[in-house]
This record gives sequence, C-alpha cells and structure tokens, in this order.
Amino acid sequence: MLELAVLGLLKEQSMHGYELKKRLNLKLGHFWQVSFGSLYPALNKLERQGAVERAYPKGEARRSKNVYRITAAGERLFAELLEASGPHDLEQDRFALRLAFFSYLRPEARIHQLEGRRGYLQMKLADFRASIKNSRERMDAYTEQLLAHGLDEREREIKWLDELIAAERGAGLPKARPAE
Repeated sequence: MLELAVLGLLKEQSMHGYELKKRLNLKLGHFWQVSFGSLYPALNKLERQGAVERAYPKGEARRSKNVYRITAAGERLFAELLEASGPHDLEQDRFALRLAFFSYLRPEARIHQLEGRRGYLQMKLADFRASIKNSRERMDAYTEQLLAHGLDEREREIKWLDELIAAERGAGLPKARPAE
C-alpha cells in the first residue's frame, strides 16, 4: 500500500525522500505514519521496477539529496493499484489511502469502491449488533457505552458514504466540513 501512496504523491510532483515522508504523513498521518525505514525500501523497490527514477537538474550529474519522479511505468502501476480493489482494500486504513487519491479514478470506479466500503461496513455493523445482543448481559455500563459509540461511528460512516455515492451520481461532492 505504501507504493500506492508514494506513486500518488510523485504523480503530483517530484520530490526528495524527506519531503515525500513529510507529505505522506501530512496527507495520511491521521490513518498511519510512514517511517524512513519503510519509505526508502519502497522507493528502492519502485526504482528497480522502473516505476520511479531519480531526477537531476540539467548539467548536474548528482545531487546531495535524491529527487524522485514517477515514470510512465509508474503512472500505469499507480492506476492499476488504485483501480484494483479486493476485500482487504475495504478495511479502514487501506480504504482511506485509496480515498486520498480518488480524484485520479474514473467516476464509475469511485462509485464501485464507495459501494464496496459501504457494503463492508454494513456487514460489519450487522455482525457487531449480533455480538452485542449475544453478550449484553455480561457487559458493564462503560462497555455498553463503548460499543454504542462504535455502532454510532459505523452508522455515521455509512451515512457519509451514502452522501459521497449520491454526489458521485449527481452534482458533485458535498462541501467539506471545516476543521475544528
């Protein structure tokens, strides 16, 4: 999944490893943090695959910091990674990563992935409710409140996904809520 994130950011602009880490953490830090210990092996793998290359300014054979840029092969790999969505891609962190780059997907692919996440959450919600029902008599008040909070979060995300799907089918995305 890190490869998808790296290619997505390099699609926007070439950058060196430090800037790439900073931008990844800024864009995705709410969901996961990227370390240099995982970033540089991912960059090296992508470079071996021909998906990224080091970019040097004209007349300069080497820089003190390696600047990476996406290649045509990287553009194709990015599109494949973003378009493909299996069952694991519906989980929270993987879905959030994909959502960060949804603007690069065709509308029908966005709808397909949004509907997939909604279905995944609806199934998890049903399982969660059944689990609560079967063990309610063994719960204290705090555990019940924690589970109610979990139910509320899933229900709100399903509602949010419904809004995104409707917007994709209609007049565009809903306005983002201001940061608090």
